Amino acid sequence: MKEKSLLFTYGIGIIFFVMVTWGLNVVMLKVLIEYFPPVTMTAVRILLAGIVAISMILVSMKMRKLTKKEWFYTICGGLLGIAAHHYFLTMGLTLTNASNAVLILALVPVTTSIFAVIFLGDVLTKWRLLGMGLAFSGVVLTQGGGQGSVSLGDFYIFISMAVQALSFIFIRKATITVDPRQMTSMMLLIGAIGVLIVSFILEPGSITQMIGAPWSIYVIFFVSAVLSTAVGHFLFNAAIKRIGAGQTAVFNNFVPFIGLVGSAIFLNEQIYWYQSFGFLIIVLGVLFGTGYMEKTFFKKKHDDSSLVSKSRAG
Repeated sequence: MKEKSLLFTYGIGIIFFVMVTWGLNVVMLKVLIEYFPPVTMTAVRILLAGIVAISMILVSMKMRKLTKKEWFYTICGGLLGIAAHHYFLTMGLTLTNASNAVLILALVPVTTSIFAVIFLGDVLTKWRLLGMGLAFSGVVLTQGGGQGSVSLGDFYIFISMAVQALSFIFIRKATITVDPRQMTSMMLLIGAIGVLIVSFILEPGSITQMIGAPWSIYVIFFVSAVLSTAVGHFLFNAAIKRIGAGQTAVFNNFVPFIGLVGSAIFLNEQIYWYQSFGFLIIVLGVLFGTGYMEKTFFKKKHDDSSLVSKSRAG
């Protein structure tokens, strides 16, 4: 009873709130790049998120010194999961629509599962292999059933998705000994510095172009940086601690759905039938590819069968 109460309170409340902010974040980024230089905007946005995250850490807990190995994992996580991910995500959004982006980003869980098999020695079962195939087939369907051309923007979004998934391998290794909240805040600052350096090269002097936009755009900017990126990660980590990583991860499937709805409502993007069908295939693929279905439904069925057999034998 207590477990169900926690699942309702934190799952339906906090987690769903985070999923909404994350799903709409791609929509917000699509709006922001219409007013600001994309790389510079990304650097400033992540830097603000990092400052907010560090402030929250200093208020709630003490930061400890990291070992060389922990620093290596944290820097790799920051450069891949923050700098490279957000750079390619923002550049991709300048060349493709938000609905395509959220569908490609839905591959993050299953791609992480693939990297876990390669780098962490996770077992690749037939059900997980089936799920991986379904998930990538779903993305092909979102591109017009394989008949539509894949744009450079879609390719950038795919790289953004892949490097974020790879960063989770380093994060998983680091958070064995490092508090996830501390690592998140440090990754944001490391990533912000990385994107800032790139912005100085690709968009020199563009910091002045961050001034003069309508006030509503700055509201979107702060919501994206503070609420979606900084606070969102903290709430997500808190939910994992309360109800477990497995149950929390399932809610990630709401992100592309909310992104699709947000794209249609706020950006007037048309959602085609093959995108909706592809989304369902991706979600099904993620559930199988990450091992969730196998661990819950199939394992439960196997356990129930074992209990029946034992009772008959008794």
